[in-house]
Amino acid sequence: MTDLTKTAVPEDLSGNLDTWYKAVAGVFARAQKKDVGDIPTDIWKKLIVTTPDGVDINPLYTRVDETNRQLVEVPGEFPFTRGASADQERTGWGVTETFGTDETSVKEINEAVLHALNSGTTTLAFEFSEDFTAADLPDALEGVHLNMVPLLVHAGANTTEVARELYALAEEAGTPFAALTLGSRPLTAQVDGTISDSVDEAIELAKNAAKRAQVRAIVVDGSSFANQGASDAQEIGLSLAVGVDYVRRLVAAGLDAKTALSQLSFRFAITDEQFAQISKLRVARRLWARVCEVLEHPEEGSAPQHAVTARAMFSQRDPWVNMLRSTVAAFAAGVGGATDVEVRNFDDAIAGGVPGVSRNFAHRIARNTNLLLLEESHLGHVIDPAGGSYFVESFTNDLAQKAWEVFSGIEAQGGFSEAFAAGQISDMLDQTWEKTRKDIASRKKKLTGINEFPNLAETPLPAERRVEPFGVRRWAADFEELRNRSDAFLGKTGARPSITLIPLGPLSKHNIRTGFTTNLLASGGIVSINPGQLVPGTAEFADTAKAAEIVVVCGTDQEYAETGEGAVEKLREAGLNRILLAGAPASFEGSSQAPDGYLNMTIDAAATLADLLKALGA
Repeated sequence: MTDLTKTAVPEDLSGNLDTWYKAVAGVFARAQKKDVGDIPTDIWKKLIVTTPDGVDINPLYTRVDETNRQLVEVPGEFPFTRGASADQERTGWGVTETFGTDETSVKEINEAVLHALNSGTTTLAFEFSEDFTAADLPDALEGVHLNMVPLLVHAGANTTEVARELYALAEEAGTPFAALTLGSRPLTAQVDGTISDSVDEAIELAKNAAKRAQVRAIVVDGSSFANQGASDAQEIGLSLAVGVDYVRRLVAAGLDAKTALSQLSFRFAITDEQFAQISKLRVARRLWARVCEVLEHPEEGSAPQHAVTARAMFSQRDPWVNMLRSTVAAFAAGVGGATDVEVRNFDDAIAGGVPGVSRNFAHRIARNTNLLLLEESHLGHVIDPAGGSYFVESFTNDLAQKAWEVFSGIEAQGGFSEAFAAGQISDMLDQTWEKTRKDIASRKKKLTGINEFPNLAETPLPAERRVEPFGVRRWAADFEELRNRSDAFLGKTGARPSITLIPLGPLSKHNIRTGFTTNLLASGGIVSINPGQLVPGTAEFADTAKAAEIVVVCGTDQEYAETGEGAVEKLREAGLNRILLAGAPASFEGSSQAPDGYLNMTIDAAATLADLLKALGA
């Protein structure tokens, strides 16, 4: 992190920074009701946010951050941070769409492919299965010009068979491939448990692919790490380690280093954390270029980057919000310089998709997300749109250091395969995922529609569609499991589990905490019953308490000091055994009538809600 208080600041900026320091101090002074002279000038450091990778994000970036950059990089030139190409006729990134998953016949696949190509898709990806095999490719690709449309293959153990069929089609057509990525990924597949061909098969694929133009056999699939909870630096660093592992194996099998490098491409999962994802792709190119430089072929550092919207961020509940998440992710991927971008269907996390929503609609929304950014916003016509941003450039440098530390650590352990066999990769991912899970559980990491602003009125998903996607640690999974319990309770009883609020004081004072509590409980599928202001000692207060099973007292700290103890006492007299309070324990410190628990921003919300559901019989 660049420390603005220690860095040499140009004279024309020092005065402005001093003014900003004082302005920030003034805001804190008003918030804390203190004299501004009692607030330290470096109070702005309280606004620093630290990422999971330990990168500090300042509240303000200026030309000071640019002044301290050690490198002046150019688009299209080593180390390719600012993009793999500086083509002045740039038209943007490839629009990728996957086929073979939603269609029921080869004829439908072909129709969907041709429709997509006529509707803006530029890169075709194929997911092979028992129902869609290599033998189906001639019919599936009928009418497709292989020299015009890049292809991405996801064939698992059948990659060699698919490659053989594609080579035959190209030879029959008498044209080279526009670009073909065979997608062999044995090293990363073992991380998330997905199916792939073997390492030996991958090496043979690479040997054969090296004899053909525009064909790459192996994908270094960083999304496998992201699916298991990797941070951005870990996804990059581990991908570098995998790339180096492949190169070593290919060279040992007889290929020269340059040819080995030419057989690799990369895939990265892109989340809705916009600036971090822009920097992630820039860092991945820079660091891979450094690896290629060490191998004496820096020109190979501009390997293709296939970006795909991260499966971890997709929710089953309120899946329409996934459209917004995907839009931000696609923006970040495109601006970050991805070769092509695949936007997953907004209901990707739901088995079979949202009931009543056609697959054509889901594909069209995904495709148009890319096209709106490219054709209406014209982002693709700008080379490195984020270049020159003080924040992005600084964050890119900081993230690069963290990612290189991950890579160096793996290399020090003997390389990726050695570290994986020793369980060190799994341990790393487990630890990072647990931190992320805790941040989500405590609502420090906010997920709209999940642990923030949930919609209890949405139609419950059928049980058969709540299947958890294989090999992915989804951010929303814990809270959605709570919602599933609520749905099951609703199915049995005709109503959702509920908790009664005990608002103290007028609406203007209790509204903040009744709103907070309602939102919190709803994220666990619990309905809040709000009777409005209640006064301890009144008949209405007593009747409300007697009708409740669990209550949450809501009011201001001042109100708690005046009437809180009496309210808890009256609730006990009404026979309530579970009394919670919206606020901090300090509100009842030393009181003989303290509540049984507290709801606030510091609790493990997921665990608390699970306990409440159990108490309510759900």
